[in-house]
Amino acid sequence: MLKNANFAFVENEEVMENKKHESQMQLFEGRKVRTLWDEEAQVWFFLVVDVVAVLTESADPKQYIKKMRSRDPELNSRWGTICTPTRMMASDGKCYNTQAADMQGMFRIIQSIPSPKAEPFKQWMAQVAAQRIDQMLDPELSIDQAVADYRRLGYSDSWI
Repeated sequence: MLKNANFAFVENEEVMENKKHESQMQLFEGRKVRTLWDEEAQVWFFLVVDVVAVLTESADPKQYIKKMRSRDPELNSRWGTICTPTRMMASDGKCYNTQAADMQGMFRIIQSIPSPKAEPFKQWMAQVAAQRIDQMLDPELSIDQAVADYRRLGYSDSWI
């Protein structure tokens, strides 16, 4: 289990397009960041709009992304390589394609965002990846994390 006050997650497994994906709502400094673990590729994807919202505190992160891309021509020209359309459940309960990036892509996007939160966010992303690797090596850690999360969310021990 990660011991970082900035981090928490709620797990949800989905099967999409015959591939096993594990989506998680993760928290960075109390703000939601949707992530997706691709079991086949063994890589985390982070939703770009959520990361931009956390780092910029923008009321309209989609508009911020458009402006960021127009300010950074190199980022804009590589956007299709950096971002992957990913099906993710939205707050209305429906699945939509949205832009996600792996850690390398997120680091590139973060370079274009002048924010004091950028460095702590990069460290947090590395912790998310390290935790998943630890859980793959020792599955009991996944169980321990799930129990801790359910308790944090207020579920009773008898329910867990």
